[in-house]
Amino acid sequence: MALKSTVFKAQLAVADIDHAYYADHALTLARHPSETDERMMVRLAALAFHAHELQTVCGGDGTLAFGKGLSDPDEPDVWLRDFTGLTRRWIEVGQPDEVAMAKACRQADQVAVYCFHHAAEVWWRGVETKLTRLSNLQVWRVPAEASQQLAALAQRSMQLQATVQEGALMLGDQVRHVDVEPLRWK
Repeated sequence: MALKSTVFKAQLAVADIDHAYYADHALTLARHPSETDERMMVRLAALAFHAHELQTVCGGDGTLAFGKGLSDPDEPDVWLRDFTGLTRRWIEVGQPDEVAMAKACRQADQVAVYCFHHAAEVWWRGVETKLTRLSNLQVWRVPAEASQQLAALAQRSMQLQATVQEGALMLGDQVRHVDVEPLRWK
């Protein structure tokens, strides 16, 4: 019998000072049986970094949500779609191959990859030159220490505050917070 995804609920209050975006998001995260808390929380952090695009890209008339991720390799981990159904932002977490990234770049206006694993540098050296032609792709490196600290925030029911300022994210609950300053590789 196949294992089922574990459902997590998050109330995320976003204060994006860089983009003057302030909103609350009620989110449901389905954690695939093979997904770690660390990866799931990096997905949530990536969503927080891009939440302002609901306003700045879609003029408030769009949907920002988690995709099927590991359950469906043809769907992003996070996506932003406008009211017409066009995918405006495709977000992947981890170390996707260059074929998957090229496909995502054809299907969305903008693509962002957030890699976080300790082997991310090795992965990047292997794909970097193959990605130079993808002008709508951004690749971000989340420091391993920050991604591991994010995992400690994972709970089945979460009340989180996200503050984005000067390109950095502070994500936390009532007890602790994690500072995430991703490094842009592309």
